[in-house]
This record gives sequence, C-alpha cells and structure tokens, in this order.
Amino acid sequence: MLEKKQHNYEKAVLVGVVTQQQDEDKLIEYMDELEFLAFTAGATVDRRFTQKLTQPDSKTFVGSGKVQEIKDYVKENEIGTVIFDDELSPSQLKNLEREMEVKILDRTNLILDIFAQRAQTSYARTQVELAQYQYLLPRLTRMWTHLERQKGGIGMRGPGETEIETDRRIIRDRITLLKDKLKTIDKQMATQRNNRGKVVRAALVGYTNVGKSTLMNALAKSEVFAENKLFATLDTTVRKVVIGNLPFLLTDTVGFIRKLPTQLVESFKSTLDEVREADLLVHVVDISHESFEDHIESVNQILMEINAHQKPMIMVFNKIDDFSYEKKDEDDLTPGSRKNVSLEEWKNTWMAKSKHPTVFISALTKENFPEMKKLIYDEVMKIHISRFPYNDFLFEFFDNDEEENENKIDEI
Repeated sequence: MLEKKQHNYEKAVLVGVVTQQQDEDKLIEYMDELEFLAFTAGATVDRRFTQKLTQPDSKTFVGSGKVQEIKDYVKENEIGTVIFDDELSPSQLKNLEREMEVKILDRTNLILDIFAQRAQTSYARTQVELAQYQYLLPRLTRMWTHLERQKGGIGMRGPGETEIETDRRIIRDRITLLKDKLKTIDKQMATQRNNRGKVVRAALVGYTNVGKSTLMNALAKSEVFAENKLFATLDTTVRKVVIGNLPFLLTDTVGFIRKLPTQLVESFKSTLDEVREADLLVHVVDISHESFEDHIESVNQILMEINAHQKPMIMVFNKIDDFSYEKKDEDDLTPGSRKNVSLEEWKNTWMAKSKHPTVFISALTKENFPEMKKLIYDEVMKIHISRFPYNDFLFEFFDNDEEENENKIDEI
C-alpha cells in the first residue's frame, strides 16, 4: 500500500473491467499502476471497483448495476473523484458525470494532469497544454461554462472553460497556435542537436520510475530531479559524460508507460526525437518490479512506433538491491532477498542472454558500476570508430603529453 504522508489528498475510487482482452491478473497490474498514478497526481485511493464484461458498456463503461453501486459508495463515503483505468469516450464521460454527480477522470486525463504538474520549462508546459486541448476538444459538452470558472483539483489543471458555442473555435485556434510554437522550438532543438558535433549521443530510455534520472546523476555527476513517483522527469536533460578518456552526451528522457495517451506521443514529438536521433539507447529496467517483462515489452513497442527499435542498445537491469522473490521450497528458511542472488547468478538468467549487451546494477548503491561503465564505453567506442576517421579521434582526444597519450592508448 502506498504511504500517504500528506493530508490534503483527494479521496478517489478506481474502476476497471475484466474483458476478453484483459484478464483478472492483468487488470490487477493495471489497477496497481493506476493507484500509483493517482497517488502521484495527489489522490488517495479509498476503494477499487471491478467488473467482468465481454466488452466495456458503450454508454457508461461499466454496467448500470455497477454504476449504481459506485454512486452509492461515493455518496456515503464523500468521495469526490472516480477514476477509470481506460480512456472514456465523450459520451461515456458525460453520462457518468450526470449519473454520479462527481468528478470523473479516465487514465488519459490522469496522466495529462500529472504532466501538467511536472512540466517545469516553457517548452514542456507548451507540449502538455497542446495535449490537454487535443483531449478536451471532443469533450466540450462536459462541465465547461466559463474560462474564469475553472474547477480545481486533479484533472482540472487544464487550459480553462468557455461557453460551448465559442469553445471549439477558441480551442482549435489555440491548438494551431501551440503547434506553430512547438514547430519553432523543434527547429531550435534540432539545430542544437546538430551543433553537438561529432560526440556520440546516448539516450536513457525505459518505463517510468525505473531509475533513469538516478543513473543519470551517478554517471554525469549532475543533479537531475529524481523522485519515487511516476513521471518525475518530463524535460529532456542532456549532460556530458566522460568514461575513461571517452566523452559522450547522455540524454535523460521522459519515461514510457502502458496505454500512453496518443495526445502525449504527438505533443512530445521533440522529446522523442532525442531518442530517435540518439546513436545508442541505454534501456533501463526496474528488475525489482513484478511486471518488468511487460515494461520491457511496452518500451520496445513505443520504440518501434517511433522507428527507433533497431538502434544499438544496452540493457541495464537496475535496482538489484531492491530485488526480492518468493521462496518455492517451504522448508527453505533462507529469506528471499537480493542477498540470495549474486551477480554471477544474474548473469546466468535468461535476461543476460538478450541479443543486446546486458548488465545488472543498482543506480542507488552503485553496485556493479565498473562493469556497466566498461560496457557503455565499449559500445560508444564502437560507434565512434565506425563513424569517424581514427586520426580525427587522435587529434580530438589526445594532447601533446606523450606519456599521457600512451596511458590513454593502453586504456583503449
């Protein structure tokens, strides 16, 4: 259960369905993630509601009986927000709000709200605002009445509310303006990427909250914001890293997530361009998470969607210090913890047999960092030597100190 240290969190309930495409085990995983999303946004989850359906109800997502059950519960327990695990259609959203008379959010709106909280730079805020407007446009018949009457709380950190008659025109104009603004910034960022010269570029990719920013801080000796919440990092951060005698650029990117809203994929195009244009991908995986295999699959799917799946990649399995497993032998009194799994044992697992170079580390305790650094060094060196003339490499990185140069050559 998530620790609730703040007392001003909104009370919410979660709603999900078991369907032919989503069994009960999968739903539990998604609902766990949805609860973490709600906690990150500022809500404390009071209860979960689930229902088995052939497919979600076209009018209210869940059946009428379940709607009444949820309605009675939120009224009796003074719940202000109901969060659904899937994206609701405009009509479903409208019907549910009319029926339950509380704030209704879906997974997409919740993620957009977290992004609105986390965006720090003007560029990130512009991207989030565009995604919010694109989400709101087909849903204008909800509760919007006036820009100055904006509701507060989770899911309401939006661009505002207007009269329905003028809403669509205003929002379409705003979307056009934001897209033009992003195009201008995109060109500036593309120029910045081109101006980085011959230095090899590596990008950290992975599911949200796997420790990318912690790893970035450890490698670059920087202070990128890191927190045990989803989407702690939204703004792309680029740092120069030197391993041995070899400098390269390392980019920390926004974390991926299952059911990533299409509006965010579109509006965060430039952030994803950092991944698309990287020479090497460092795929960070939280091995302590019970669904880490699904996370790998989700990240690989998004990489395929943005045409970045065939780039050289290193698999970094992080958080081995936090790994635990269930004992299968009831007579075994040895506790199931990381102490029972040595690095040699990790190297004999199926994960180590990936088609990509693989390493097992803890970004927090820096366990096995030397091996990871050597692996990154080797992969960056391969890319550099294959791309640039060897003489250029010598002139760029070696100085006039003969003895020092010999040491550098020995290191290579």
